[in-house]
Amino acid sequence: MSGQVHSERQGHLIVVSLLHPGKLNAMSCAMWHGLRSVFQEIAQDPGLRCVVLRGDGGQFCAGGDIAEYPDFRFSEAGLRNFHEHEVWPGLDAVQSCELPVVAQIEGNCMGAGLELAACCDLRIAGTSTRFGAPIAKLGFPMAPREIELVAAQIGPSLAKEILFEAATLGAQRLFQTGFLSRVVDDAQVGREAMATACRIAALSPQAAKLNKRTLRALQAGSLAGDLAADPAAYAWADSSEHREGILAFLEKRSPEF
Repeated sequence: MSGQVHSERQGHLIVVSLLHPGKLNAMSCAMWHGLRSVFQEIAQDPGLRCVVLRGDGGQFCAGGDIAEYPDFRFSEAGLRNFHEHEVWPGLDAVQSCELPVVAQIEGNCMGAGLELAACCDLRIAGTSTRFGAPIAKLGFPMAPREIELVAAQIGPSLAKEILFEAATLGAQRLFQTGFLSRVVDDAQVGREAMATACRIAALSPQAAKLNKRTLRALQAGSLAGDLAADPAAYAWADSSEHREGILAFLEKRSPEF
């Protein structure tokens, strides 16, 4: 079995699971393609409000499926194709998702797993979760787009420690840097991730999408003043969700989005 990516809709939520039994959900080429396809389908579903990304069996993702590497990694063209046309489209599909994406991180979060976690908006991990990218032990660096992604989320200093020393770090260290939103007991990770997603789904989906769009633009270097000057910056003024939220508050009831 080369692994697969499975999705299960639960009301306004969708749970995306990485499944690669016996390999700690290491990402195979088939799984990168599957991940992209699943997130493309999510983008076409207007009823969804939040995504939970998890790994099966109490493990997030231990990296890439090294058993596949001899098939393509020793050719410059094959290696470029793998990172630019298989790995990156999968990662980009996650980080480009308009919906908030909650990472349910358990067990191992290494290499490709760390990259996937970096694509998510909120990250919830267990106390014993381990993070790293020990690829220096395998004789290769992290690809340019991928290292930019990871360093932007964990910071350049920590990225250097992980990559130069092949360091494996604990959840508390990643929480202190701001990479993790919360660290909870291992047995509570799944429950906390779903509770977080449910809280998001109960709120205005329009607000979530617009906030994510603005945050992404700011992170990419846009200026707040330029964003505010955009003619569409306040186009949501007459939207039904905006009206419902305000009226519900004034009428002392819960809004129905």
